[in-house]
Amino acid sequence: MDVVILAAGKSTRMKSKTSKVLHHILGKPVLSYVVDLAKGVQAEKTIVVVADQDDSIENIFGDELLYAVQKKQLGTGDALRAAVDLIESDTTLVLYGDAPFLRPESLEAFLAFHQDKDLSILSVNMPDPFNYGRILRGDGGVEKIVEEKDCTEQQREIKEINSGILLMKTAPMKEALGKLKSANAQGEYYLTDLVEIFAKEGRKVDAFVLADPEETVGINNRKQLAQAREILQQRILEKHLDNGVTIIDPKRVYIEPNVEIASDVEIWPDCYLLGSTTIEADVLLGPGVYLKNCEVHQGAHMEYTRAEDAVIGQETHVGPYTYLRPGTVIGEQCRIGDFVEIKNANIGDGTKVSHLSYVGDADLGKKINVGCGTVFVNYDGRSKYRSTIEDKAFLGCNSNYVAPVRVGENAYVAAGTTVTEDVPADALSIGRVRQTNKLGWAKDKSKK
Repeated sequence: MDVVILAAGKSTRMKSKTSKVLHHILGKPVLSYVVDLAKGVQAEKTIVVVADQDDSIENIFGDELLYAVQKKQLGTGDALRAAVDLIESDTTLVLYGDAPFLRPESLEAFLAFHQDKDLSILSVNMPDPFNYGRILRGDGGVEKIVEEKDCTEQQREIKEINSGILLMKTAPMKEALGKLKSANAQGEYYLTDLVEIFAKEGRKVDAFVLADPEETVGINNRKQLAQAREILQQRILEKHLDNGVTIIDPKRVYIEPNVEIASDVEIWPDCYLLGSTTIEADVLLGPGVYLKNCEVHQGAHMEYTRAEDAVIGQETHVGPYTYLRPGTVIGEQCRIGDFVEIKNANIGDGTKVSHLSYVGDADLGKKINVGCGTVFVNYDGRSKYRSTIEDKAFLGCNSNYVAPVRVGENAYVAAGTTVTEDVPADALSIGRVRQTNKLGWAKDKSKK
């Protein structure tokens, strides 16, 4: 089966220079949801029909898709014509790039329904069918689809409408596309006219009625884009809730489609889980946790934390007010506290960076204590360098580490020290001005 996705619309109602199919919902372009459907049914080819002189879709999807160009906006029938030369499979499925709601299980049911048909229509019953093409049924199946502007008053009373999604045998489809005419109110070539052509030729045409009309809705403006986010977010939340995740207030979390969450995870309000984040069992998130492309291992506890491309080990506590930048790997049973920033650094098991510190481009071993106000000085204005702190070292408050530098195992660095040379194992490093008390100095100064 080949899948053709129609995506050449002008996006006029979106009022944007960006194609409506490339606006994002939960971190993915709208079109990505439709492409995922094609992948799910293992399409031999996925062909996207794009507007002339618009390479924005190809710039994002690249070789993942095949592209057909619709030279002029002459309707859906004309759009499918643009893709004809690329279609080679015996069956063709037509989807729409602005309709991301169709569930994979619904599409599978539609494919099963089509087995003995020449053309199948995905239809729904709408309480208010205004502006949709009506399904006209006869004794032998569906005879015709009539667009709203071409309906008689009697036809406008029909509740069953066309979603636009069609499944057809390819050979008669290609033949019928050549017979399309633009004798209608819009002066366009309607894809839906294929239904009447197939029916008049005695081919078997029928419609599969989908129970949930929401699955066929398209996105044409910003309001519908916002509503789409709510719909797809609710589906994601329901999936995780059904899988044993506790979400304290579902209305106050944001979870993207590719996030994986194990059972017995607890998520508090104002959490944002993005990208390819994975969260193992017994993790407590929140409140106020933002994770993008992160791994959070079993039993970790995070609150008021922003982390990107980071790994958090088992039973590690992070936050509040912690920033984990890309390349951060934190081991097991660590404590990363308030106003700590870590970047491109490895933190060994049991190490504590409790507060007000910056650890950048460094490798810290196990069971290290990093005192308050510690700074890893990793940049000389041209290049960045790494520092290494070995197991069980003690880094005093307000100490600085001018990379590249190494502090040996079980070494101590006194508070206020700026380390510019390696510190041997078991040594005490003191690098500060000796304290001098000038007696009476303040009293003499106050007389001036």
